[in-house]
Formats: sequence, structure tokens, C-alpha cells
Amino acid sequence: MKYRIKRQSSTPFDKVHEECGVFGIAAPEGKEISAAHDAYTALFALQHRGQEAAGIAVNKNGVIHCHKDVGLVSSVFDQKTLDRMPGSMAIGHVRYSTTGDTRRENAQPISITHVKGNLAVAHNGNLVNAGELRREIELDGGIFRSSNDTEVLVYTIVKERLKCASIEEAVLSTMKRIEGAYSLVVMSPRKLIAARDPHGFRPLCIGLLDGDCYVFASETCALDALGAKFVRDVEPGEVCVVENGKLRSMHCDIKCKTSACVFEYIYFARPDSIIDGASVELARQEAGKYLSIEHPVGADVVIGVPDSGIPAAIGYAKFSGIPYGVGLIKNRYIARTFIQPGQDKRERSVRLKLNALRTAIEGKRVIMVDDSIVRGTTCGRLVKLLRDAGAAEVHMRISAPPFRHPCFFGTDIPERSQLLAHNRTVEEMREIIGVDSLGFLSLEACRKIAVGCKLGFCDACFSGEYPIPVPDEAEKNMFEMEIPLGSKE
Repeated sequence: MKYRIKRQSSTPFDKVHEECGVFGIAAPEGKEISAAHDAYTALFALQHRGQEAAGIAVNKNGVIHCHKDVGLVSSVFDQKTLDRMPGSMAIGHVRYSTTGDTRRENAQPISITHVKGNLAVAHNGNLVNAGELRREIELDGGIFRSSNDTEVLVYTIVKERLKCASIEEAVLSTMKRIEGAYSLVVMSPRKLIAARDPHGFRPLCIGLLDGDCYVFASETCALDALGAKFVRDVEPGEVCVVENGKLRSMHCDIKCKTSACVFEYIYFARPDSIIDGASVELARQEAGKYLSIEHPVGADVVIGVPDSGIPAAIGYAKFSGIPYGVGLIKNRYIARTFIQPGQDKRERSVRLKLNALRTAIEGKRVIMVDDSIVRGTTCGRLVKLLRDAGAAEVHMRISAPPFRHPCFFGTDIPERSQLLAHNRTVEEMREIIGVDSLGFLSLEACRKIAVGCKLGFCDACFSGEYPIPVPDEAEKNMFEMEIPLGSKE
């Protein structure tokens, strides 16, 4: 059976979704900690990376217990649930689906029992060869319960484990078979393992809690929430193993250029995180600085679209000399799971999330800074909000280059035909959005914003230059197969 490939996206409010967040913690043998509670705290700090599902797997004396479900961290877990999950080792996950739909079976971590023991895995990223691997496993009799690529990854690790002397060697062998983006945490009865793909697409860092408990997290903000000390980032192609309080490292022998996702700095990551040596907050301010240099315009106030557009707006204001102001107020109590009204009520849904502050913009020439434009529908409605509130002029500045290509490495970017920048000039986009001027960050400047970053970047969603071969299109629900008409199955 061949898997149909067609990109589908459910991105609300015309935004690109975060991917996922992973976390792991392991205490030395004999030390009692509440690993589940620590994982819960860390996942709260990583909630911005995924709001569809959450889960924690805990290891107590080699027995792995997993609890996961659809929903936010606070709705999936309560005090009683966490108290029923004792153990000194745990991994956790917050999910936004880039492969597979939203249902409990697709939540992570994935925990299984195989002939050589127990295993739990949590994964951030996307495998471009998941379809081929899944087909191979199915032909060997493998049965899948989910429709995500993480289960493919888990089965591949298990197959390699049958041929290897240890779980870490199995992970290394798996890295030679899988292609794409993966930062993952793996928990066996005695070990906690963290691995990052050779390109370093997705972030992963190491921390130390209470001087002897090693932790791994997608972002440093999770370490800060726990009070853990940042040790270093997991290197691309590295496999880190924690066993009885000791950390050791192995590297796969795959040689390639590093390609960290530049959009982590533009939008995904929390501004208080440090990724691969670069501050996310300062990177966004740098983007604003370059925007002010590349696209200057006379104006009275610079405003940012909450939240990720604000640092870039501050940077634009700082380097242009135009005052920064708060022009859009965000409703902090609207969840990303807010049920959208009908198509004819879209404007109301935008007003429910964001509203213009008339006193800050009435009669003024306004520069509105946002992090990106996907379909262009929401920013057009924001422009109308500003004009209805009395803005004399509205100039839009985007702290990223135009989205022209889909992502295959764990970012939910719609197919090309749904992207506003696809086959359109900046002037054509300006007319559609309804602004007085429109300016995007150049690709050259985009590659400079993460000051101090130790890795190269993947900017394929802007440039179309993919670091590895990719399919023509990607499909979010590629493993959700409908029964053909006339089928006897």
C-alpha cells in the first residue's frame, strides 16, 4: 500500500505551530526524588512548544509506568496522578502534531515492552523516511497503534536492540537508518539516553539538578523552572547516556553540515531560552535591528504583535529611534484550543485574542512588527483593527523572510499553495494585507541574528535549500488511511 502525500495544516490564527518539547531526568541509584513532579514542572515550562497532548513516563526499579492524554499539561495531570507515579527517573513530552492527528494514541512518550526489556521514548522532530521504515516493519508483521512517526522510531530502536549489546548502541545504529529531525529522550530500566540528529535540527540541552541529577530538555527555560544548572547543549550526532548518576557520551559517525532550525530563534523558543550558545531574546531584537536598517519608514510608534513579535519590535524601535509602544492587547485567558467560529466569524475570533489600544495608535503612523506571515488572513484582520482604532498609516515589518516552501523537519507549514508568499511579490502581498508598506527580513540578515550560535542553520522554508533530500510534499496525516470504496477488508 502506498501512502498518499499531501500537506494538511490546522494552524489557527494564521500561525506556524511549534513542534514538540521533550524532557528527561535521572537520579543516582539510591537517591529518592519525585521525577514525575519534576517532569511536570519542566513540561509546564515547555508548554509553548505543544498544546495538543502531554505525557510522562516514570521508571521505578526498572518498571516503566506511563500516563498521557490529549490536552494541556494542567488538564492531563493533577496532584493525585503525579503522586501515583513514584520513581527516580522520568521522561516527558508536550506535543503538537506534525505527523499524525490529535488523539490519545498519538500522545507521547511511547512505552513498550520487548523481548529484552522495557523502553519509553519521547521525540521532537520529523522523520522524512518514516513511510519507508513503517512499510518495512509492517511487512515483518509489526502492528502500529498510532499514526505518528515516533512509533516508527521506537520499533526501529527495538529492532536494532535485538542485534546490539546495549540500548545506547541500538540508538546509535538507529541513527544510521533514520533521516530527518530528531531530538529524543529514551528511558530503559537502568539508563536515561538523549540523542540529537547529526544536523542538529531541533534543540536539546543538558542540565544538573541538586548537583547529581542529570536532566535533558528541549530548552533551557525548563532547566530554569526546576532550578537546574545548565551544563551544555547536546551536540549534533551525539548520544548521551546517564547511568547511576554518571554521564557519558558517544557520537555517530555520520558527517554532515549542522542545520539548526533558524525559526527557533524567530518564533518557536521562549525568549528566555539560550539555544546552542545564542539568546533567543537577543536574536529577535537583532532581527528588529536589521529590519530597521533594511526597511526604514517614517512613523510615530513601533508596536509588536504579542508575543513573539514584541522583542523584534523593541529592536526595531531601539535602532530606528522611533518610540516603542503597546498597541495590541492580548487576551491571556484564551487557550490555543479555542473553538473557532464559522468562516464568517473569523474576525470575531481575532478580536477575542487581540484588540487594539486606541489611545496608543489613534492618529499615528504605526509600524506593526510580527514574526511571520503564513496565509496572510490574520495579519490582514489585525491591520483592520488598527485602522478601525484610528491609525493614520500602518506599515508592517516581518522579522523573517517570506515563507515560500514547506518544512519536512517538524514544523507545521502548510503546502505551498496556501502560503501567501507563494508566487506573489511583496507588493502583491502588501495589497492583499492592506498595509501602506510591507517589509521582510532578508535571508542574509536572518542568518546573522543568532549571535554566538555554534551551529549552521536550516532556512529551507525561506530559501528552498534543504540540507537533506526531501519528498515533493509532506502529509501531516500520512498514516491515517481511509478504506477504499469496494474494499473487502
